[in-house]
Amino acid sequence: MQPIPHPSNSALSEQVEQRLLDHLTFLYGAERAPVLLERLHTILTQFRQRNPRLAAQEPLAPQERLTERDAILITYGDQVTEPDKPPLQTLAEVLEKHIRGVITGVHVLPFFPYSSDDGFSIVDYTAVNPGFGTWADIEQLGRNFRLMFDAVINHISAHSRWFQEFLRGNPEFADYFIVVEEGIDLSQVVRPRALPILTRVQTASGGQPPPRGGDRGGSRLVWTTFSTDQIDLNYDNPEVLLKIIELLLLYVEKGAEIIRLDAIAYLWKKVGTTCIHLEEAHRVVKLFRAIFDAVAPHVIIITETNVPHEENVSYFGDGADEAQMVYQFSLPPLVLQAFHSGSARHLSEWAATLETPSDTATFFNFLASHDGMGVRPVEGILSPSEVQSLVERTLAHGGYVSYKAEADGGQTVYELNISYFDALSDPRGAEPLDLQARRFLASQAIMLSLAGVPGIYVHSLFGSRSYPAGVERSGRYRSINREKFRRGELEGELADPSTLRHKAFYPYLHLIRARAAHPAFHPNGAQEVLLGNEAMFTLVRTSPDGDERVLCVHNVSGAAQPFQADLKALSIQHTGALWDVISGAAYPVGDDGDLALTVGPYQVLWLKSRG
Repeated sequence: MQPIPHPSNSALSEQVEQRLLDHLTFLYGAERAPVLLERLHTILTQFRQRNPRLAAQEPLAPQERLTERDAILITYGDQVTEPDKPPLQTLAEVLEKHIRGVITGVHVLPFFPYSSDDGFSIVDYTAVNPGFGTWADIEQLGRNFRLMFDAVINHISAHSRWFQEFLRGNPEFADYFIVVEEGIDLSQVVRPRALPILTRVQTASGGQPPPRGGDRGGSRLVWTTFSTDQIDLNYDNPEVLLKIIELLLLYVEKGAEIIRLDAIAYLWKKVGTTCIHLEEAHRVVKLFRAIFDAVAPHVIIITETNVPHEENVSYFGDGADEAQMVYQFSLPPLVLQAFHSGSARHLSEWAATLETPSDTATFFNFLASHDGMGVRPVEGILSPSEVQSLVERTLAHGGYVSYKAEADGGQTVYELNISYFDALSDPRGAEPLDLQARRFLASQAIMLSLAGVPGIYVHSLFGSRSYPAGVERSGRYRSINREKFRRGELEGELADPSTLRHKAFYPYLHLIRARAAHPAFHPNGAQEVLLGNEAMFTLVRTSPDGDERVLCVHNVSGAAQPFQADLKALSIQHTGALWDVISGAAYPVGDDGDLALTVGPYQVLWLKSRG
């Protein structure tokens, strides 16, 4: 393996300097860009001087930064609690005990001081929530797992020092936020929430003129994409961008190997546009990528954009200049629809089109997260009636539905709020628990089999049902999938074979181990989706070197299904049988190379030769 070139500790290469200058020029103009580049150069030099270890290490080749051995757990920092111990310490102990060596990475959802939205309205970007623990606890977690941090940089809490200084009239923060004039036309702006986009706030006069109009006796209208407590930052002010770059570098110093750019599609605003996916937003991501490539090339950027598929994958850029990973937002509703209907046709047809622009860009595959299940990503894939069917099933299974505002004043479905387990199986139904668990694990196996890196939400790994009491307490639908664990109760259920947690957790770990043992599941290994029996989702995965091929068969229906495959046509070698890497069972192959078998309800087979 050849290490990639690494820049010196004292200077940036001419190529890097030019990349940075190009992006700054696009964002702020040719006159301001050279001065901003000089300031950025100072920030990067100081970062290198503080972190000689990062400057000295030889990073892995890009294709080896993520492999089939990688899987990332998504969890809150206070997900598991016990008396008299900081939650981050408890989390680290539980994960080390139960998943170390199987799951390699942990995405700790925002662990900073916050005022609302379960962490996504951050008061102080640079501190650990004292109720969770300390930076030392984060760094301890990073000794056993690769860490993903959230960069919640579209907005900041109304309770933050930055915004409070703005309200007080501090000139340093006068242009940190977006103030607009009364009556301005924002009808084209894409809205992710059914809430007003502007919030009126009271500011101290102090003789300071309003930064962008909107003044009415100390009252101003500020831009709030997501809530009145989440004030959008103004990236048209380069001081904001430089502050955020310093923040991201701090996260790298604290152990972040993957940085998640939350809500990045909304980062840049221009009145008269949709204010989503603007080229300026892409340029900011590309600037971050150029910076990390120069001073921390082991760091991976992942973009979080809950939008239709083609818009989502635009954040790959050309495959080498923007995000290395993007969330696969179309996957959760498509897998759910397949199991609801007993047909994988839509899922298969969509998956057959998937591609990335380079062998270093890959998908972050997930089925559940701390948020609801977005349905915008299946626009143009599922029909309105099929989406409505998902809505009706979600409501019937005890879930909720969230909406977003449209320009015409109407509302459309934005996301489904329910645990993924209950989305698949009616919690009030009479089905045996073993059958429900088998259906659930089949859905997770589909996610694990696809090209990309699996992201596994803690409530999926531990087999959680919905938490309606959380909705009643908080008044927020998303709380249905955000229940916290008490350590004693959690570990007691894991030890009891009759519980759902036991029936989900240990087979799930077994699937992850099986995946990790086979190079065919490398995130950038080839993927060929086979179309045939619509009750099956079938694909062939091939290792990057071409030496291993695995035939993955998933029955999404509750009935046994016949399956046939011409192994010769699929270039799958065999010695009279194929071996299921999950169960260890052997399946005979005919002399002509034809494989014919019956796949049980919700059965999963990952088949390969023993060679």
